[in-house]
Amino acid sequence: MPDGREPTSVNVLGSINEIGAEEWDACAGADYPFCRHGFLSALEDSGSAAAESGWMPRHLAVHDEDGILVACAPLYLKNHSYGEYVFDWGWADAYERTGGRYYPKLLCAVPFTPATGRRLLVRRDLPTTVQDELAHALAQAMVTLGERLGVSSLHITFPTNDEWQKFGNLGLLQRVGQQFHWQNRDYDNFDGFLSDLTSRKRKAIRKERAAIADHGLTINCLTGDDISEGHWDYFYRFYRDTTDKKWGQNYLNREFFSLLGDRMGESVVLVMVEKAGQPVAGALNLKGGDTLFGRNWGCNADFKFLHFETCYYQAIDYAIANGLTWVEAGAQGPHKVQRGYLPRPTYSAHWIADQGLRSAIERFLGDERRDIEHEMQFLAARSPFKKMD
Repeated sequence: MPDGREPTSVNVLGSINEIGAEEWDACAGADYPFCRHGFLSALEDSGSAAAESGWMPRHLAVHDEDGILVACAPLYLKNHSYGEYVFDWGWADAYERTGGRYYPKLLCAVPFTPATGRRLLVRRDLPTTVQDELAHALAQAMVTLGERLGVSSLHITFPTNDEWQKFGNLGLLQRVGQQFHWQNRDYDNFDGFLSDLTSRKRKAIRKERAAIADHGLTINCLTGDDISEGHWDYFYRFYRDTTDKKWGQNYLNREFFSLLGDRMGESVVLVMVEKAGQPVAGALNLKGGDTLFGRNWGCNADFKFLHFETCYYQAIDYAIANGLTWVEAGAQGPHKVQRGYLPRPTYSAHWIADQGLRSAIERFLGDERRDIEHEMQFLAARSPFKKMD
């Protein structure tokens, strides 16, 4: 076991595979699936997040004097801002209009994954004071690497609140966003959840779920060995259908899903919808310690309310049945509020090399934070839940 002695090196890795899965996961832990070696390596090995796609790995690894990995962080050198979900296109445009060069930049994040979780991955079996020191060392190493590479900026997206505070203490700019999450209040079943809602909202959800039954659809939640390559074939078609309809970019290729199923199948919850035995829709979720994370969805037919059923209500059913506390159904979507998903803050932190650009962004973030706080209050006031005395 590591004894908490001082780290002797901070290395920059060109691939997640330079560290063994067991070593990396000893730091990443099991509660948050997206920072596990299996997920990150599936992204890299499939080419979905690799240098060729504009995601050049520059992961950080901290070893102690015995060569044991005690801390690490996912880090990428990027020449674009696609697939991040914390938008800085306006910053890049403004800087380049004044003659600056915004790209490349550094990003500490999980590619294509707007889900809150640890970014400073420190072994939890170390003393608390040592964990804090290692987290600080990782954060400082990111800034130092940014200075050495001469990049315009460093961005840490969707960290935990505690990490966000640490980055703020280092002088990074702090940004706030919002998502819509569902909380399990010790419900025994879906009807228990509905009983907490106002009568009008309860009736609306029951109507939506009844419409799915009227379509004659069959819905199954698959995990682990129950997921076959055939399921992934269908799901990839659904995923492509969604991105094509939204004029989006297909960040994930077909190989990624096979690698994900092979390396992390026990964490995958794949909702598959069939009509007369033929798959017509699907939703991909990953299970963490106390949270079900909704990621991607798609459908090749038109069934009213099917998106809500597949992505929101099935996730609630699964969370209740498996004792999970939260469902995070991805980015965007104020329409989720009336279905029991309430606003919660998300966080990001930003180091900006150019002082002029930093000052402009700092002013913008102050205004943006006030706007988001007002919007969250507005949406929370329209909660579908009964008012509690």
